[in-house]
Amino acid sequence: MKRRDSLKAIALTAISSGVLLQSCDANRKETAATPVKTSGIDRHPSELVRDQKLLAEKFFDDHEMNTIKVLIDIIIPKDETSGSATDAGVHDFIEFIVKDMPRHQLPMRGGLKWLDVQCLKRHNKTFIDSSSEQQLALVDEIAYPDKAKPEMKQGVTFFNLLRDLTATGFFTSQMGLKDLGYAGNTPNRWNGVPQDVLDQYGLYYDERTLKESVQWDTSE
Repeated sequence: MKRRDSLKAIALTAISSGVLLQSCDANRKETAATPVKTSGIDRHPSELVRDQKLLAEKFFDDHEMNTIKVLIDIIIPKDETSGSATDAGVHDFIEFIVKDMPRHQLPMRGGLKWLDVQCLKRHNKTFIDSSSEQQLALVDEIAYPDKAKPEMKQGVTFFNLLRDLTATGFFTSQMGLKDLGYAGNTPNRWNGVPQDVLDQYGLYYDERTLKESVQWDTSE
């Protein structure tokens, strides 16, 4: 499945709407006596306390987290452009999101259980113990909603959520932003109208304009 281009669109839509990153409790009124040190993110002290609390908690057990790692690397594998979803730390992002937005906890945990049940019925193994071919075969049955069988509805719903979270987590990471080619807020650098265009219209820059507006220091 060729995914990156479509996943970029999913991520940009989710990021622009802010749907996946909104707090699940906008009315929370916790207070903090002292600010909590973080990696420089500009946050209100009460938000920092809450974030620290969520980061200290653990929702997924080891088996569930290992399953998530396999799945997100199927969704965004390593390629010639950048690393995989796990390389970008998307599994940690998902762990945080389900604690920050508890409405995702039951669908995520239920979906992971559903995958294991399907693999146990088919191969007498859990999803992560199944072969890569067996894993991909099951993913292919739930990755395309329009083609999925009715009895795969729960798996489709789960995979849609996981795919959205994976795309959002990856394309808001440093690795994902580089993959997108996002340069951030950088000053424009204009070197003037090309000489061939000036020649075409018989125009030229006077010395003052060249010195003050057009010429740039290119020694950097």
